[in-house]
Amino acid sequence: MLELDHVSISYGPVAAVEDVSLRVNEGEIVTLIGANGAGKTTILRAVSRLLRVKKGAIRFEGRDIAGLGPDKVVRLGIAHSPEGRQVLAKLTVRDNLELGAYIRDDAVAVAEDLERMFSLFPRLRERERQPAGTLSGGEQQMLAIARAVMSRPRLLLLDEPSLGLAPIVVEEIFEIIAALNREGTTILLVEQNAHLAMQAAHRAYVLEAGSLVVEGDAKILMADERVKKAYLG
Repeated sequence: MLELDHVSISYGPVAAVEDVSLRVNEGEIVTLIGANGAGKTTILRAVSRLLRVKKGAIRFEGRDIAGLGPDKVVRLGIAHSPEGRQVLAKLTVRDNLELGAYIRDDAVAVAEDLERMFSLFPRLRERERQPAGTLSGGEQQMLAIARAVMSRPRLLLLDEPSLGLAPIVVEEIFEIIAALNREGTTILLVEQNAHLAMQAAHRAYVLEAGSLVVEGDAKILMADERVKKAYLG
């Protein structure tokens, strides 16, 4: 579904990602793990076209998307739930969710998906009319994911969904991620909690200083001594 082919990305003169090649197959959860500054978020931002690619190709379902704008990428079927949630604080929970479906003109199906999100995230239904800025951190994370899903993506990019959340909330978030995947959404996951990420994922890529150093089946990598020592404690 998604392929990065020898991709390099820079912030001005500073190289952030160097010659990275990876793939995400339809139906998978694939995780990117690595230390802060390894290039994980940079890759997600490049896929969603918030950053330009210096070299290489990004292909979605066989189509090179490196020259497209972010809105075109959403229309193709890619949605991005960013690090830090970035909900629209002054708008209500419902308004945030409806804005997630801004590319769609199927009003009946949008209403059905809104109900689906409220079923998947019951706390959002309870706070439907509240400004998003008044929600807890965990509720805002649920809203950010639900808002992305409202575009009906085939590929969902999740950036640090557990960041700053209590363990019980993290468990709930990852149960929802698994449910979305079971329902057919392919997921590319960036997560600082490497153990949790690899438990959830089918495959994993390990990044160091902008380069891929290890890749493979997530469960096998959990037993890899290099990975255990560096990321799993």
